[in-house]
Amino acid sequence: MAARLKEHYLKAVIPALEKDFGYTNRMAVPKVAKVAINIGLGEAASNSKLMDSAVAELSAIAGQKPVVTRAKKSIAAFKLRENMPIGCMVTLRGDKMYEFLDRLMNLALPRVRDFRGVSPKAFDGRGNYTLGLRDQLIFPEIDYNKVDKIKGMNVTIATTAKTDAEALALLKYLGMPFRQ
Repeated sequence: MAARLKEHYLKAVIPALEKDFGYTNRMAVPKVAKVAINIGLGEAASNSKLMDSAVAELSAIAGQKPVVTRAKKSIAAFKLRENMPIGCMVTLRGDKMYEFLDRLMNLALPRVRDFRGVSPKAFDGRGNYTLGLRDQLIFPEIDYNKVDKIKGMNVTIATTAKTDAEALALLKYLGMPFRQ
């Protein structure tokens, strides 16, 4: 069974983008290539239990086991040694990616306090969108009682769009709640 958002993309978003941008080839229509979720934990250098809880929470949110990222070089001012674990990340593709985007846009983002929409200015110039989340509690998979520390995360949505305007239209049609 295909993801709900993927079916919406195939049935409604592709024809709308073809009409808006005048694509003649269906393969030229932009699509979401991957979603990368990253949690950076600088405090994990001193407290190793933070990393275990971050990995467990990110695997619950993404539905896939994350990779622990390690420091590339030592920085004495931050009490950081080379190869110390300082974060975790997961890359989603295919149906898991569409399921996560569906949950992010329809369940998690509306749960943010004083939510008025996400910024339409967070594109990188090549059609990729990065969204910063302040806490992991907006996801329904996380149990509030088991959280020891609030951790923020970055969600990067990589698209095949050539320009930011095409990527903005793609994400709007998919249902990303941009502010006016």
